Parts: sequence; C-alpha cells; structure tokens
Amino acid sequence: MLQDLQAQGSLVAPSQDVTGTIARKGRPLREDRRMAAKRAFTTRRVDLDLATRLRSDVRPRAGDLVLARVAQLGQHQKLESPHGRRAQLYVGDEIIVAYGERYAPDQFEAIVPQDLSACDLVAGGGVAGLVLSRHAKMRPATRIEPVGLLADDDGKVLNLGWFGLPRLTVPPVLPPVVAVVGTSMNAGKTTAAAGLIHGLSRAGLNVAASKVTGTGSGGDLWTMLDAGARSVLDFTDHGHTSTAGLTLDRIESVALSLIAHSAVSKSDIIVIEVADGLLQRETGALLKCGRLREALHGVLFAAGDAMGAVAGHDWLVRAGHRVLGVSGLLSASPLAVREAEAALGWPVLSLADLRDPLTAPKICFAGDAKSCLA
Repeated sequence: MLQDLQAQGSLVAPSQDVTGTIARKGRPLREDRRMAAKRAFTTRRVDLDLATRLRSDVRPRAGDLVLARVAQLGQHQKLESPHGRRAQLYVGDEIIVAYGERYAPDQFEAIVPQDLSACDLVAGGGVAGLVLSRHAKMRPATRIEPVGLLADDDGKVLNLGWFGLPRLTVPPVLPPVVAVVGTSMNAGKTTAAAGLIHGLSRAGLNVAASKVTGTGSGGDLWTMLDAGARSVLDFTDHGHTSTAGLTLDRIESVALSLIAHSAVSKSDIIVIEVADGLLQRETGALLKCGRLREALHGVLFAAGDAMGAVAGHDWLVRAGHRVLGVSGLLSASPLAVREAEAALGWPVLSLADLRDPLTAPKICFAGDAKSCLA
C-alpha cells in the first residue's frame, strides 16, 4: 500500500521527507558538547537534558536559549553560573545564554536581534542581544557568534518561559510588602534592600525577597540571600531574561505573582526591589499601577543625591504611594544628607539604621522615618 501511494504521488518520497524533517528539527547536538559549554545564570531553571538539537533557521525571540561561541572579549569577561560563580571567559569558549533586551543607562541598551548573526553578551548573567548604545565608561560588549538555538527532539526551540513558575494571583491577605525603588541605576537600591532585610532578619522576622524587574543576573539575589532573606526570587523565575520590552500588563502580572509566591513561603514581611529609576519606562509605569500599589504597604526610596531624593519622594507621593523613608547612595555624604533632610523635613536613613534590628521594623511598621527615628 505504501509503495502504491508513493507511486501515485500521494506521499512524499522517504528521502525527501527525512530531509525536510532534518531541516525542520535542526541538527543533532552532542551531549558532551552541551555539557562542556559554560552555562549562564539566566538558564538556571532550564532542564538542559531536553536540548538535543540545534536550530539555525528561525528568528530568535526573547527567552530563547542559544549555544554561542565567544568571538572577542569586551566589557563582560566573566559569565555568571546558575550557582553564582563567575567563570572566566576565553575566546573560543562555547556558552549557553538566553536572548533578551537590556535597558541600563549605566551600561548597555540592547534588543533581541532579528537573526542568528554575531551579537553581544550584554549582561554577565547571560543575556544575548544587539547593542544599540552604551555608556561612555563601558568597553565595547563581548562579541559572541551563535552556533544555534537549543531545541528538543521535535525541533522546538527551548525558551525560558517553558520553565517558569506557575502564575499566581495575590491572596486576599498579604504580609506587609515593602518596595525598594530609586532614582536610577546605582542609586543604592540593592544595598538599601539588603540592609533592610538584614535588620528585619536580626529582629527575628521571616523575610522573603524578590527582584521584580531588571536584567537577568544573580548578584542582587545573592546579596538579599546573604542579608538573611529566607526565600529569594526574581523575574527569571517566571521565565523572562529581562523585563525590558515587556508589556505593562505582563510586568505587573510578573511582579504580583512573585509577591504571591513570596507570601506562600509563610513570610512575616516581603521586600521587593524594582530596577532602574522612576523615569525608566517600565519602572515608572509599574509604580503607577493600581493593583501593585494596593499590594504594597509602603516604599523605601533610594536616591543618589539630595535633589533626586526630594524629586523622587514627591513623584511617589503624587503616584499615591506611602513613602516609609529615604536612603541610598546619598546617605554616604553628610552634606547631601543635610540638604535632603532640610528639604524633606525628616531624617535620611543610613545603612546602619536599616541594618539595626530595632529600627528596621519601625521603618516598615511605624509609618515613616520621622516616627521610627524619633
């Protein structure tokens, strides 16, 4: 019967079908080659045993996993592993990273390229993208040459979204949720968040922490974990290489789901960090979302200078947020602190204040910095 159908032209000849299947499914990826590649932090939830083939015939999407070869070293000369170790890179190394956008005023602006041509390693946590602009202090990005997208036995390209946590809705009753936001990158948000987490932990509270937006990298998570958080999550746990370029609905959904997962951990208080600054598109829009605002108990604001502290505080108040205190990089400068306090009418919180087991709970529960330091 099979021969009769083929003779009548009703079936494609076996040799042609095999050729077409290979084209659709890609070429085989040897296990030893996959195992030898340096794997990035962004891939930590991925079951790489599923990666048995390589595809070079499809356009990459955000979250797609790619096997790439290091062509030229630049800004990022080390790759963060899923466990936080920063592996030295060498020209010729093969690495497994994920495609994604980046929006980092102090580093790179990058997009997902339209094909598998040479591109850039735009974050040490393992993000492949095409650089559009960079800060003047940044070296050119490390150049990488994609070998192929990782695919399963059926030729389906592996994407971080396959391996993300289930999406949860915020429960009716939440422990207090404190958001740490700032004027910009490097305003001291993570340091402030870690300081607050440490102070709360020293006070005997079970603290859960999340980085709800940003670019895939483990540094902030490890910092929060070291500070005493019992559980730590970020947007990569929801299958996103970065949150740059996501729709507002998606970002809000990710943030609220991470809060819900943190609540499941039986925490006494949840501390979340929102990346970048208030004027960054996704950050500003997220902080104006009603559902997130309703979930928050209050906001700790990190500023790099006195003017930023005052302007950011006023921005948050206009957006309907309860500002629990102001801290950040400016707290390292007595003169900047003096300027900010004169304009705000309340004390700027130092890192020592945040880490103090008596002061930290007051910051979160007393209502404002003036009350807790009175």
